[in-house]
This record gives sequence, C-alpha cells and structure tokens, in this order.
Amino acid sequence: MKVKLLPPGALPTLSRAAGRPTSALYNRLDALLLLVDADAVTGFTDFPLGDALAREHARLKRPPGSCYSVTLPTRRGLRVVVGVLPKAADPFQTLSLAARIVREIATAQPSTVGLAQLGAVGPAATTALEALLTAVVTATEAKPIQKSRPAPGWRPKDIVVCGRLDLDAARAVHRGAHLARWLTQLAPNALTPGSYRRALATLARAHGWRMKVHDEAALRRLGAGAFIAVARGSARRDAALVHLQYRPRGRNARAQAPIALVGKGLCFDTGGLNIKTAKSMLDMHADMGGSAVAVGMLHALTESGFPYPVDAWLALAENRIGPESYTQQDIVTAANGTTIQVMHTDAEGRMVLADTLALASRTRPACIIDFATLTGACVTALTERLSGVFTNRPDLRDVLEGAGRDSGERVWTFPMPSDFDDDLNSPVADTVQCLIDGKGDHIYAARFLSHFVTPSIPWIHVDLSSAERSGGLAHVPTSITGFGVRFGTTLLAHPDFISALKAPARNP
Repeated sequence: MKVKLLPPGALPTLSRAAGRPTSALYNRLDALLLLVDADAVTGFTDFPLGDALAREHARLKRPPGSCYSVTLPTRRGLRVVVGVLPKAADPFQTLSLAARIVREIATAQPSTVGLAQLGAVGPAATTALEALLTAVVTATEAKPIQKSRPAPGWRPKDIVVCGRLDLDAARAVHRGAHLARWLTQLAPNALTPGSYRRALATLARAHGWRMKVHDEAALRRLGAGAFIAVARGSARRDAALVHLQYRPRGRNARAQAPIALVGKGLCFDTGGLNIKTAKSMLDMHADMGGSAVAVGMLHALTESGFPYPVDAWLALAENRIGPESYTQQDIVTAANGTTIQVMHTDAEGRMVLADTLALASRTRPACIIDFATLTGACVTALTERLSGVFTNRPDLRDVLEGAGRDSGERVWTFPMPSDFDDDLNSPVADTVQCLIDGKGDHIYAARFLSHFVTPSIPWIHVDLSSAERSGGLAHVPTSITGFGVRFGTTLLAHPDFISALKAPARNP
C-alpha cells in the first residue's frame, strides 16, 4: 500500500456562533466541549439548562485541571464535557486540559461538536476557544498509516465555535502543524530526499512558491563541502538543498528582505561510520523534523497571508554508510571557506546546517531562524517538554520565551558565550565539528553554527528537544508533536519581533 506524501487538506466544517450557546444550537449538537474558569461557577445560568450544569458542577467538585461529563435533557440528550481551568492558566495548561476533554468524548465519536468557554474575557477567552478547536482537530487529523485494514477513526463533520475566534488563522496554523507531523511520521522508505523534493514541488505549485533545488553537483559548485561530506554516504545520491520563496502581494512587501527559515532534513540517520545502536536508530526517520517545521510554518504563513516575504532553506539528505562515507579526522571546507575537522560522523546535522546557514546568509535576510532535531544534550537539559533556543541577539530572549508561552510550545533560551569557542579550536583546521565527550553539546553545537551566520544578521537557533515525546505533548496525542510551527508563527506575529530585529548587534 503506497502512502501519500502529503496529508489530505480537508478539515471539518468550521463555523462560529456569536456569544453563548442557545437552545437551538443545543438541538443541533451531539456534544458540547466547555472550558470553565475555576471562579466562574455562577455563570452557568447564562447557558440553556444552566441550572442542571451548575448543580452537577457543585456536586462533583472537580479540582482545577480535571474534567467531567454531564448529559443534559435535550431532545437527543446532549453530552457536555466540562474542563475546569486552573486560576491564571497559561496556554500550555489550557491546551493540555482541552486534550483531556477531547479524550473524554472521543469514544462517543460525535458528528457535530460545539466549543464554548465560561468565565474568561478578552485574550483569555480566545485562548480557551482556540485550545479547544486545536485539540479537536489535532486528535482527529489523518495520519500516514499503512495498515491493510485501518481501524475507523473519529472525525467530526461540523465544529461550531461559540465566541470570537479567527477561524482562518486557527485553520492555517493547524494545517501547517499537521503537515509537519505528517511528513515526520512518514517511513524512511517513503520519504527520501528525492520523494521529499517531489512533495515540496507539489506544495510550491499549490501555494505559488518559487522553488530552486541545489543538487549535489550544484552544492559542489557552491563549495558546500560540509553538506557533501554527509551526503556522499548514501547510495541514492539524491541529497539537495531546497530553497522555497513566499512573496506576499504588494510592491512594498516584496521589496523587504525576507525572513529565512532553515530546516535540518535528515530523512534517515544511521550515525554514519560511528553507527548508532538499534534503540538509538529506531526513530531516526524523524531526524528531518526541523525541515518539516520550516515547511509547516511556510504553509501556515502563506495561508494566513503573512505580510512579509519568507524563504525556507531545507537541507535534505541521509546519513548512511557506504564506500564513500565521510569519517573521523576528515577535513572539509564549508561554503563560507571555514575548514572543519570531523570528530564524529553522528554530528551530521550541524554539518549540513553549516553550509545551509552560510548560503542563506548570502541572500542578506532580515533574520534567520533554524529548526533542528540536533542534540541529545538539549533533551537531557530540558526533557521533551520544552525546546532550547539560542540567539546572537540577547535582547530577543523575552520575545522568544514569550512566544513559547503564548503558543503553548514552551522554549528556554540558553547562553552561548564566545569563550566556548576555545574548546572548538582545531590544531589542523579552523574548527572542530564537535567535542567527542558530548558534554554541553547543545551549546557547542550552537557556537559551531554561529560561525556560518553573518554576524550582522539576527539569528535564532531552535534545538527541537520537544519534536518527539512518548504519550504526546499538550494538545498533541502522538509522539511526533510537530513542535515549532505554533511557536514560530506566534513569534513572527509578535508585535515586538520585527522591530527587535532592527536593534544593533551585541555580543551574546
């Protein structure tokens, strides 16, 4: 059974009802999912049959963070699942509770679902509704499963949002995150660098993106020796750097320098000649997750009509074992002329990113944001609940962590002082690729990558320690989380982000 490289695009029908649910809406719904602020008990009376809801709420006395189910005596018997929000709940807590509500109703497989909140006002109300919508569509999204007899899944036909929410924006972000998860879940014999390029060509035609492919021959001409070193171990020889361009309408927007998204796209990583163990190699088809996040972001930004130009630079390759595989102590020259002494062939991600960052820098973008499943050290430092970020603009720290908080995809900013470079000195080249003991590898990797970004360009490096988590994360029930699309789109929408990019550079 051949799997599709791109997910189906259709979502349940989304509509909005002004204000609170009505008796007429109750009669249309199969289920109502309701987020309730812990202090909003008296507000139940504003709902149809609110007295019954208030009595059950008082009787059950569920603590904040929990949910419960009530059946109201409507014509068809309306199932209401209520989640009790903690006081001052942040978006991560809200998304997590929304996911519990969805799990509570999933076995009933309702066809028409209403979403409502009680007690929150302003942005908090929007956050609650968006969390419910995101949790429903994420839990019921299609997955690239290749079972000969797949089990039927639940997918509502209609979702009605009671309150103010920009459905188009929410739909765009979800579709981008779904695309990232779909690509990352594909088997390694389905998503190769070559088939990935074909999928990107389909997306480019659909969205009007410009697409340029730098294959191995072109990369050699560009002097991308670090990228080529990794690629040459694969018998397919289909590695490439793919450059996608989104340009919004309007002469002024097109004249601006683009925001560059860079993604690590290792479609499979054996570790190379320093081969991984079976346990460590098991999920290495997902080592292209950074590129999937960059594509998902570009997809979401395009659908939402983002007003600034955006480029995506995707480093598509495999780290295989073959007669031409690169090896320890090789010395290669990157596209910016830096010579690199190879210390470990399983540190391949920073090799392909080095050349990709250098080539993206040549276009003088407004900023560069790279996404990569790069180091186990970042997982050790943060677990899979947060991802690490690094930047050459320390003034961006509050903006970065604020975007993580607001999106529910939390990040923590690590330092990368320049004195770490002392340990990366090589006696025979400009720099070593990594340290052999792995201590602090997430910081050393960031310092290594910083040498391939023009210092005048604001740069953000996202080490995706949250790309995979057993049991899922927040609203995502699958181990492949698609982490980064919500964070990235929230960051680019932050009112202070563009202005912060124009601040003068300071040493981190």
